[in-house]
Amino acid sequence: MATPVDLELKKAFSELQVKVLDTQQKAKMADLQIEQLSKVQKHAQLTHHEISVLPDNTRLYEGVGRMFILQSKEEINNQLTDKQKTADEKIKELEQKKQYLERSVKEAEDNIREMLLSRRAT
Repeated sequence: MATPVDLELKKAFSELQVKVLDTQQKAKMADLQIEQLSKVQKHAQLTHHEISVLPDNTRLYEGVGRMFILQSKEEINNQLTDKQKTADEKIKELEQKKQYLERSVKEAEDNIREMLLSRRAT
């Protein structure tokens, strides 16, 4: 009778191990994406600050591929603001996803602890 219990525990532990490794990989990926988005956000913020100092009649160009397009100061500021907002929203989504993954692993660990305690009690 002890053999089925051991097999059940082995299966639960192997599932937990797979889940933990998968979650760690996804969390690392989320961290990398958050870091990348933070850099984009910081770059847009610095560019916005530098452009705001310039006079309104300054000719500004946006780099597109291998060419540059003349843009108004207002258009470039709007684009930079949109970049910052988009990056901020994505960062929040990734942080929520990361928290969800961490909670799911913790719940799985708690379930195995309960299983172990119930096996010891009987």
